[in-house]
Amino acid sequence: MYTSLEIIVFSVTGLAILIGAFWIFSTEKRLKRFFLGKKGKDLEDTITALEKEIAELKSRKVKIETIRFNPFSDQGSNQSFAIGILNEEEDGVVISSLYSRERMSVFAKPIKGGKSEYELSSEEKDVLKKAKV
Repeated sequence: MYTSLEIIVFSVTGLAILIGAFWIFSTEKRLKRFFLGKKGKDLEDTITALEKEIAELKSRKVKIETIRFNPFSDQGSNQSFAIGILNEEEDGVVISSLYSRERMSVFAKPIKGGKSEYELSSEEKDVLKKAKV
């Protein structure tokens, strides 16, 4: 007869074999479902297309520049700012904020082809010039 230690060892080993077999079966089932109707060439084409899309995304850059300034020489520090955000075609937006002790104003001006149909302050022009570089 077997001792209780041998029975425990056989039981644990058998349980480990069952768990391993179940894991292999479920992994194989998932792989078959994943590759169902696919050929190696199809997967290679998909991976190549994804690589091209990733390279294209990396090549496109959004240019962002920020300038802080003090529009009122008699009060405060550089609490006002201008942010220029442009894409490769120089389309985007300039967001500026004027801060004073009494109030804070925020402005957004659309940019098309590096120009705005709205008048730009010197700080906004400067931030656009820096964002274009």
